[in-house]
Amino acid sequence: MDQEKIGRFILELRKKNNLTQKALADKLGVTYQAVSKWETGKNIPDISILKLICEEFSVDINDVLNINSKKKNDNTKIKYIAVFLFIFIFVLILIVLINIRKDNNNDNSFEFKTIEANCSNFNIYGNMAYNTNKSYLSISKVEYCGNDDDTIYSKIECSLYEVDDNVEKRIENCGFDSDKPITLNEYLENIKFNVNNISNLCNDYSNLEIKIEATDENNKITTYKIPLVLNNVCK
Repeated sequence: MDQEKIGRFILELRKKNNLTQKALADKLGVTYQAVSKWETGKNIPDISILKLICEEFSVDINDVLNINSKKKNDNTKIKYIAVFLFIFIFVLILIVLINIRKDNNNDNSFEFKTIEANCSNFNIYGNMAYNTNKSYLSISKVEYCGNDDDTIYSKIECSLYEVDDNVEKRIENCGFDSDKPITLNEYLENIKFNVNNISNLCNDYSNLEIKIEATDENNKITTYKIPLVLNNVCK
């Protein structure tokens, strides 16, 4: 999911409905600072918040997740009859194709699940949206709640893996690399995952884990593995 495009989408939706950032934040039960970060592309709402936005403003979730924005040019004049005929025929064909697609797909609605960590040392905040054709994974926050770890690490890396028979397949990195000394808690404040439509994500979700490798000044590597849990996926 493209954060900047989703941010522009929320900004346009808010202005269209004559709402301030605070008014929109109050509707969604968040702070106006959170709305500001969404609109500037610095952060992205959880899937549950996106669902609430869609319900509040009668927006199709597919339009938000795919960012298929429809730019309306109401004042555009059609200069040539041939162009008009081409558009008319194209629309007719598109309608036919959409109807055929609907007939071939019985369930295009999205299910929403909350992501948890199957590990006592970490808290995970995230969501997953999926149907029979697509899946979207968003992890907005990872918190370390184990024993105090005040170690200053010279390097920390993390990635999301799919584990199959002890073989790790990297799906995506956390999107943040530190080139200066940093503690584990400081590092975790910056990481997040947004995975768009991994074909086997739904069926193999129980095999996903986040792995964090922290290297201290003596080149000693501490590894944290965080198995992810999402119950009752893919009924």
